[in-house]
Amino acid sequence: MGIWITIHLLGVVLFIGNASTAAYWKITAVRSGDVRLLAHTVRRVMTADYVFTIPGLALVVASGSVLAVQEGYALDQLSWLTVSLLLFIATGLLWVSVLMPCQRAMIRESDDSIAQGRPNAAFRRASLRWDVFGILATVLPLAVMYLMVAKPF
Repeated sequence: MGIWITIHLLGVVLFIGNASTAAYWKITAVRSGDVRLLAHTVRRVMTADYVFTIPGLALVVASGSVLAVQEGYALDQLSWLTVSLLLFIATGLLWVSVLMPCQRAMIRESDDSIAQGRPNAAFRRASLRWDVFGILATVLPLAVMYLMVAKPF
């Protein structure tokens, strides 16, 4: 079981760590006012999702499934585990249905924004949407982490 917990924690670090650092780098790029830096940053955030977030997600799901089976947790009743799974699924749905399309839109609009010398309207809309839903998609896994550690019910 020790190796599975280690794998699970590694996945959590990759997943939550990348989500929080991506937000930091994007906010820093926006505040700089440098549209080229912003365009570069949104591209690198997307790359980091493929390098860190997706593998972290895979490690969390795989190791968490093994640990739940090994410990004999029931998934047919309301518990910290079932609520955690629902919150984790909600995070994934937000990421796939809102955050990734926003990132793609920001990348798509980057060249036009660079030509204008400032983020264009479509870039700003996608960026604001990414900011709002990104906060939610970061808070939900933190709630899951709390439930996993505290096991309050």
